[in-house]
This record gives sequence, structure tokens and C-alpha cells, in this order.
Amino acid sequence: MSELPTIGFLGAGRIGEPMAQHLLAAGHRVRLYTRRAEVGDRLAGAGAELVDRVRDIADADVVVSCLFSDAQVLEVLPEVVGAMRADAILISHTTGTPTTLSRLDEFSPTGKAAIVDGPFSGTADSARAGRLVVYLGGEPEHVATARQVVRAYADPVITTGARGTALLVKLLNNLLFATISQVTLRGLAAGRSVGIEDSALLEALAVSAGGSNAGRHIAAVGSPDQYAETVGPFLRKDLAACREVAAEVGVDLSDLLAIAYAGPMNLGEISTLENGVVR
Repeated sequence: MSELPTIGFLGAGRIGEPMAQHLLAAGHRVRLYTRRAEVGDRLAGAGAELVDRVRDIADADVVVSCLFSDAQVLEVLPEVVGAMRADAILISHTTGTPTTLSRLDEFSPTGKAAIVDGPFSGTADSARAGRLVVYLGGEPEHVATARQVVRAYADPVITTGARGTALLVKLLNNLLFATISQVTLRGLAAGRSVGIEDSALLEALAVSAGGSNAGRHIAAVGSPDQYAETVGPFLRKDLAACREVAAEVGVDLSDLLAIAYAGPMNLGEISTLENGVVR
């Protein structure tokens, strides 16, 4: 493999597009598939090679996938995995379940796809600044190559262990983030009930022991309602994945899940508790 791996890229959305731009700026050859003409035009102008079929991104040393959900992974990536070279690596940035990645193995000509799970934390602004936090799980030699690629748009890059462990770290992180978000939103509501403006309490929390990334994000977005609207869809998806993984491995996350679901931010309803697992 050359010093700079060639990249096949899929998922150039709000965060994926600046990631692809950073890869191009770092000198990588990038083969890009996108259905959005305006995104394709911008990235082609920066040097990306546009392809007409999603399977054509498989003709690369490393395939980078930024799909939103497990459902999209299972819809799109089997065709890509089936066309990848034996020595190529797939970096999946989707926050989902390890089981989904394992299901891709059956589409690999070798029976075991070279996949690195690489979920990330951060926003579109983080991606534009090259400051996403990326977690990597996989075989050491695959992770080493993945690290070389993602450092174009990530700092820090955290290695978590075998394939699937990065997803577990990210899911636990997002579960904790959801619980802290709900608690912070409750605190803001309590403040309003005694005449304290959200802005005043958030300013205090930013430099005090009760502060958190959730509080800082709420302040940056501008209002609790706007925050819930912005992060809610992502947290709903990730909490569903947490529930699925908890059921698969038999870990009791019911206490944390109960807090995550109950609060001002409507992330859904808990229907039952079965064997300590929220379903």
C-alpha cells in the first residue's frame, strides 16, 4: 500500500463532506459516490473523482463510509464489501451495533471483511476544523491504516481494541450524554420555575461543577427546544442501538436508559422492563 492510501468515500453529508475535503487536502486520491449533485460538484472541484455506482468506490485501498444508520449500512454496504479487493479496508463511521458489521462478513469474497468500526463524536463544525473524536476498533494492522486515514479530520483518535469495541465505547458515551442532557434540561426547567433565565444558569454551569458538554452544547445552540430538535434524532437512534446491544450481551443498562428516556427531551417511551433491560 502506498504512503497515502487511495480512498473510496460514501456519505458526504453535513459531517461527511468536510471529512472528504480534509482527505483531499491531505493529498489522498478520493473516489466519491453521492446522489447530491451540488455536493458532488463541490468535491469534484476540490479534486474528488465522482463515480456513478456505489460499488465503484470499492476500487480503493480504504473505503470510508459515513452512513447514518444500521439500516443504511445493510442496504448499501454489502455491494461495496463484495467488490472490495482482498487487501482493502472498510472504515465504518456509523454509530450502530457490532452485529451489523458482522453481518457484512457474509458478503466478503474471503468470508471475513477487513472492517474497522470508527464511530465519531463531534459536529459539522468539528469536522470542518479537523477536530472530530474518532474511536477505532479492529485488527491492529487494519487500525494502523485507519488511523493514518482518519487523522486527516480527527484529533484525537482513540483505539479501543478488537472490532466492535469502538461501537460499544461510542454507544456508552452517547447513553451517558443522553442522561446528562436530560438532567441538565430538568435543571434549566427548575431554574425557570424560580425566575432564573436559561442563559444565566448556562453561563454559571459553564464554569462550575455542575457543567457538562451537554450544557455547553445547549448554550451554543441557543435554547433547550432547539437543542432537543437538533440532537434528538441522533440520540433516539443510538439509544435504540444501546437497547439492542444490551439485550444481545445481557448487560443491565436499565437504570441509565430510564434516565435517558425520561425528561424534557422526548426520546421515546419505555414500554416494559424485562430482565433488567429496557425494551
